[in-house]
Amino acid sequence: LIIEKNLRNSIFVDVTANAEVVEVYPRLLQKAVSVIACNKIAASSAFENYQKLKDLAREYSANFLFETNVGAGLPVINTLNDLLRSGDKINRIEAVLSGTLNFVFNNYDGSRSFSSVVRQAQTEGYTEPDPRLDLSGTDVARKILILAREAGFKLEMPDIENVGFLPESCLQGSVEDFYAEMEKHENYFRELLENAKNQGLSLKYIASFDNGKASVGLQSIDAAHNFANLSGKDNAVLFYTNRYADLPLVVKGAGAGADVTAAGVFADIIRAARI
Repeated sequence: LIIEKNLRNSIFVDVTANAEVVEVYPRLLQKAVSVIACNKIAASSAFENYQKLKDLAREYSANFLFETNVGAGLPVINTLNDLLRSGDKINRIEAVLSGTLNFVFNNYDGSRSFSSVVRQAQTEGYTEPDPRLDLSGTDVARKILILAREAGFKLEMPDIENVGFLPESCLQGSVEDFYAEMEKHENYFRELLENAKNQGLSLKYIASFDNGKASVGLQSIDAAHNFANLSGKDNAVLFYTNRYADLPLVVKGAGAGADVTAAGVFADIIRAARI
């Protein structure tokens, strides 16, 4: 309808997780319709497609903005781009990029099952429609991929080393099958927790990018670690650059939830309207 009406200064906002909606982006941009994407599929698709969308936006004087792809309403991508535009260089990124996983591991203390904590995260709106995208590390891998690309590196999803922690059987079947399988493996999750606690450590799901290589995985960290005090559904991104070589530039705050995500989408809309 937007294309048919050919309305001036139109903005298309995608808050789905639908691949079919993403297929419309090129046609919209070619009609000078700006695209604001909460949907991560486009920016984490094949690099050729990601680059094509960026090129179309430039060619037709439209905007392709996706700040909320990483960190919900946090100014992560804009901060990265500001660093690059001002002549800095991104050397390393270390981040907690899943509000869901941070919420889960902050709240899983052994007093109730791991699956019940995950279900709470889903009920409170922190997870993807399919929570396995969060717990498998797929969603975090998409996010570090997007940051690496925005930093100027030509990476694909298979280039991301994803060290998963879920038993393989949890990744099969329906979402309800997933919860049932997690219940069966409660002893496994409790062992992960106890092993960390016995060493005075805590569990965090961390994404790293260094020297052109990216990885995501569950790590046991001590109290001195930069991410040790992240609470609730917080995210944190550490940018190590030429300018911020020893002490990184830190972006930190709530990284999941409808309210902060909506605020981030709205900020992108305002940004597109001003440009």
